[in-house]
Amino acid sequence: MPLKTGRRKAGIAIAGSAALVLAAAAGTTAWHAAGSRQPVGSWHEAPAAAGRTPVAAEQRAGERSDEPTATPSTSPAETPSSEPRLAPESATLSPSTEATTVAPAAGSPERPVESDTAANGRQQVGELVKVSKLLGYLEGKPKKETFKYPGASYVKLHFGKMALAPGDYVTVSDADGTESYRYDAGEPGDRWAMSVTGDTAVLEVHRSSAGEGDDLGVNVDRVARGFSRTEQGRQPEKQLNPPGRTGREESVCGADTSSDAACYKSSDPVAYTKSKAIARLLINGTELCTGWRIGPQNRMLTNNHCFTTTAQAYNTEVWFNYQCAQCGGYDVYQPTKVWGSKVLATDKTYDYTLFSVDKFASVQKYGYLNLDTKRPAKNQELYVPQHPAGEPTRIAGSLGEKAGNCAVANPGYDGYAPGSDVAYYCDTEGGSSGSPVISRATNKVVALHHFGGCPNSGVRGDLLAAKLGKLL
Repeated sequence: MPLKTGRRKAGIAIAGSAALVLAAAAGTTAWHAAGSRQPVGSWHEAPAAAGRTPVAAEQRAGERSDEPTATPSTSPAETPSSEPRLAPESATLSPSTEATTVAPAAGSPERPVESDTAANGRQQVGELVKVSKLLGYLEGKPKKETFKYPGASYVKLHFGKMALAPGDYVTVSDADGTESYRYDAGEPGDRWAMSVTGDTAVLEVHRSSAGEGDDLGVNVDRVARGFSRTEQGRQPEKQLNPPGRTGREESVCGADTSSDAACYKSSDPVAYTKSKAIARLLINGTELCTGWRIGPQNRMLTNNHCFTTTAQAYNTEVWFNYQCAQCGGYDVYQPTKVWGSKVLATDKTYDYTLFSVDKFASVQKYGYLNLDTKRPAKNQELYVPQHPAGEPTRIAGSLGEKAGNCAVANPGYDGYAPGSDVAYYCDTEGGSSGSPVISRATNKVVALHHFGGCPNSGVRGDLLAAKLGKLL
């Protein structure tokens, strides 16, 4: 079946293994090996020239499933995303077949670090950069353009136009071509490409035809550049607070006792395995929430304040397996990236959005979580897998110790409705919105995290189970 809304045909696959030596200097990014269990990336800052292993990557997303949409608690409006559109700047390219765009330094007047975003509870993890670059079919127009943003954690291109002759296609790749996404003729423009890891994206037009014309070409009108760790550390926390609270409260309650998910691999294998079901959500190219697979079907759960419509889900990247390879290390596994697909249900009072993803088969291997239909008891121990401040998966709550701050403090806390939440002091940060709060007694989800403020809180799992049961 043809794509209903011109879904980009792109995905990522990991191929044969190879090895490169990790640079010894601190702050260097290197990719070691491809494969499901080998580290292939690094999440700390990278210099301009970082070596990578071939992580093959040209995979087309399958056709959109024609899955029926269930009636939501609050109907999602099928409207385009409300993200601001940036007017492209004029630019002149010298006649050549290849060009390079290098951004001004982060924090400079031309490119401030802070992005002007509303305090919506989503964590800022990047910024939008205005560009105007045309790869055309006419003589003198480049066929290849390199977008380089030194130190960026990812680069994500937006096509204002993509008009190709039949049989032609474009690719967006990282600097070494080890991560690459393909977009074919016939797919409409005015949409985001999938992000590529690292500070460089290479856009190339591949022509198999002799077609020419003023109306043919590819235009990039803006770029989302992921913050480096230094820049990310300067971003204010964007967690929401319960009604009536000042917003000044911390959400890391006391000393931060959360740890990389990899730290739990041996000491708490159940928690480590469960953490695989969560995903990093990159929304509108620059904002972050956490989501997770709920039940065995193609279902994901996050907060209503993360997004509410199918149009917004469609522009959301869902990253699975974005985890450190070793406890306390910097090397990360190559994430499996898929696109959000349809919003199936959403509700502001109970702050949830249930949605599906494209290419579901590629993420089934990461497992799923279930809601606990019973209310947790006070002092019941908890753990929270999450993506705080955009970091690889961390888990709050340690096994083998008294729960300390990661336990149920109040099983009937007031959220947007009286008694709708579970309160706890598990450490969370901006970006943790939408994380599952899991009972150590049952390994089921007792709350959907949405508020910071110490106590932090999440919507009760038993209430969500009652509302969403028929859709799971």
